[in-house]
Formats: sequence, structure tokens, C-alpha cells
Amino acid sequence: MTPADDAFADCLARDLPADTLRRAEPRYSEEPRGKWRGTAQWVALPRSTQEVAQIVTACNAARVGVIPYGGGTGLVAGQVAPEAHLILSLERMMAIRSIHPEENTAVVEAGAILADVQSAVAEADRLFPLSLASEGSARIGGLLSTNAGGVNTLRYGNARDQVLGLEAVLPDGQIWHGLKRLRKDNTGYDLRHLLIGAEGTLGVITAAALKLSPRPAATGTALLTVPSPEAALDLLTLARSHVSDGISAFELLSRTGFDFLREKLPDIRQPWDVAPDWVVLIELGLGRDQSPQGALEAIFAEGFEAGLVSDGLIAQSQTQAQDFWNMREHFPEANKRIGSISSQDISLPLGQIGAFIRHATDLLAGMGDFRINCFGHLGDGNLHFNVFPAAGKTRADYDCDEAVQDALHGLVVSMEGSFSAEHGLGRLKVGDLERYGDPVKLAAMRAIKSALDPNGIMNPGAVLRSVHP
Repeated sequence: MTPADDAFADCLARDLPADTLRRAEPRYSEEPRGKWRGTAQWVALPRSTQEVAQIVTACNAARVGVIPYGGGTGLVAGQVAPEAHLILSLERMMAIRSIHPEENTAVVEAGAILADVQSAVAEADRLFPLSLASEGSARIGGLLSTNAGGVNTLRYGNARDQVLGLEAVLPDGQIWHGLKRLRKDNTGYDLRHLLIGAEGTLGVITAAALKLSPRPAATGTALLTVPSPEAALDLLTLARSHVSDGISAFELLSRTGFDFLREKLPDIRQPWDVAPDWVVLIELGLGRDQSPQGALEAIFAEGFEAGLVSDGLIAQSQTQAQDFWNMREHFPEANKRIGSISSQDISLPLGQIGAFIRHATDLLAGMGDFRINCFGHLGDGNLHFNVFPAAGKTRADYDCDEAVQDALHGLVVSMEGSFSAEHGLGRLKVGDLERYGDPVKLAAMRAIKSALDPNGIMNPGAVLRSVHP
């Protein structure tokens, strides 16, 4: 690889509008967990897809690595340049090009912030249901490149399930005009799904045609105390028997998470002095002439009778519902302030979740003195199984993060799960993919990468280990 140094930047800048290239500020070299640090000297900030194509073409010709950059919220270091590559930020391409309420579609540029997209379509009485804690800063391009999940995956699917078409710049600088608003288009290989989840290694997404949904006429939210994760899954089955696909979110929360909130974020209101061991946060979104409140009461009553629920709180107002979600959304911040030894984003077959939690807890008990904050999107099998120092200690007192991760990932794979559920691979999990990945899949991925990006310029070292000098 050729470095994106001052000489290359001077040459590239000659053919671009003024202020397109800048010295890279420190924020482009950081990631939220502070475990990786980049060394990029320059950042390109194009204003159009044509400028993106111009920049990528020049980088490909000079064999300069390109790191596509969205909101910088990724947790696996996919946005960090450990070498002197060029950061390509889409933050100036924020336009919401069009909204089509009659089609339930919207066309937006890759730099649009998720919360802004949600607000814009809400004005048209539509819903873009992708929702996650970082939605105030995460950008559409990054969310699609990592196939983000979030709290509404149970009902609406991951990011790829909410995309109809893409516009993208391929590694040789060509623009793929795939920005169609079609729900049926069987015209060969689906490049849309190839680029979604590729983490910028096969091209740069510049715009997307998004699938919108009707806004639920009424919503209801509840916190339900359950005796175990297995009981929570049985409760999910029971809830589905009442409202079918009306469950928008079904989150499993553990007492440790609430304890961390009380310790590090005491201003976050909690409805109890001592939190239960396990809690389900459920949200229903129903149509006209349906009562979420009544449905939640019926679910609680039947769950209580079956021994699946021992207590509960049904939100009596939107403010109270927001208080419930505010706790859940601040779990990651409290975790960050505690300081984890190892944070796992995993998924498992639903029937294996309870067994995994027990086995993983026993496994860690034999490795040291830890606290575990296990929480996540139970309905789609995605857990955040995070390991923390014992009370009174910090992660500086431990030197076992790799051993903990290896042990947990090995257990996950043995139970037919995935060690990357919704955060992607980035640079953090390249070794895990090589260790646990199916060799046929890996060979196919490398062949695709080589065919589309023979010079290896797109996000070198992310997802697949770079083989280019």
C-alpha cells in the first residue's frame, strides 16, 4: 500500500473542490471503546457521489487504502485506520433526497444521521424502524455497511431487511446506480446484499432507498420480572399468542446492568430500590381498535398464572415508557464507565440461550473473579455478554481479556451460535473469523474481495486480513 501522505494529498486536492481534503482531526483516529487508535493523516469530505468516485479512482490508481467513515460509532474498529490510509467521510452527504409515503419508501444519502431520517419520515406519518442507542450520531452508510441490528430487529429485521436499493462507488471508482425502490427485482446477483454488511471492504455506499413501515396506532411498554432467561423465552411465546407480530421489542435485562446504572449514572430513574435478577422490557405496537395496555395486562395475567412472571410495571404514560427505555439505552454508557474486561456481541439459537448463560457463567467462575452484565435482544437471540472486574477492582487488575474472549467465543461456536451478531467483524474479530469460519465461505469471501478490489484498497485489514503489501 502507498501511504496517504502529504504528497498524495497535494496531488489529489488539485482536482477536487477547495476544503474537500483536510488534516485528520483526532476524532477520526478514535473508536468508542478506546482499544484501537488510528494513524491517518488526511480525511476526504466529498459533497457528492461523483466526488466520492473521483477520490476512490485516484486512490485505486495510486494503491492508497481507503477507510469509509460514517458516524464513528462502530465497536469493532472497522472505522479506524491503523496505517496511513485515507479516511473517506460521508458526513457532508446528509440529504434526504425524497420520501414517498404512498410507497413506504425514502431515498437518503449515506451521511444522513439515523435520528434525522426517523424524524423526517415521521413527518410523513411513516416509520423507519431501525433503532439503536447511537441513533443520534450513527449514519445510514455505516449502519448499512455493518448490517446494524438494534431493538426492533424482532419485528422489522436487521438493516439489510429495510433496504430496497443502493447507490455505491466500487473500488475501481465506478458508480453503481442501483437506487431502485422496487420490492421485486430478480435481475441477477443482488449487489445490494453483497455491499450491506461488507463493512466498506467492497465499496462505498453513497445513498440508499429505504423501506418504511406504517406507524403503529398505539404502543404499550412494560417491565416484567421473570425468574430466568428460559422463562423469558416462554413469555415471548405466550406474548406472540396474544398479539402475533405486534411485539416491537423484547429485551432481556439483568440485575447487574441496573446495579451499574445506580453506581455510575444515579440520575437515571429506576422503579425499584433493588432490581430483580432478570427483567423483560417489552414494547407492543398495535393497530387501530387494539389496546396495547389491555394486551400487556392479559400477557402479565397469563404469565403470572404460568409462573413465568412474578411482578411487573406497565407504563401508564409515554413519559413512563420513555423512562423504561432510558434505563435500557444507558446500559452501554454505564458499562463503559465501569470498564469491561471483555465485551461480547453474540447470537444463539433461542433454545440455547439459557444453557449458554449458565455454562458461560460457570466457565468464567473457573477463570477468575468477575461480574457479568448479560442483556440484549432476546427475541432475535442476540446477547451482549459483558465481563467486568469484581467490585473494588478495575480492568487494569486483570490480564485475561483474550483468554476470556477465546473461551466465550469457543462456547458460542460449539452451541451453533455466532461471535458477531450485530456489530460486525471490523479489525477486532478477523482472527475469530479465520479460526471459526467455514473454510468454503472464507474462500468465497476472499474470491469476491479479490475480484472487486484486486488492489485491496477498500478498508484494508477489516473483515479479511489484508494480503497486499
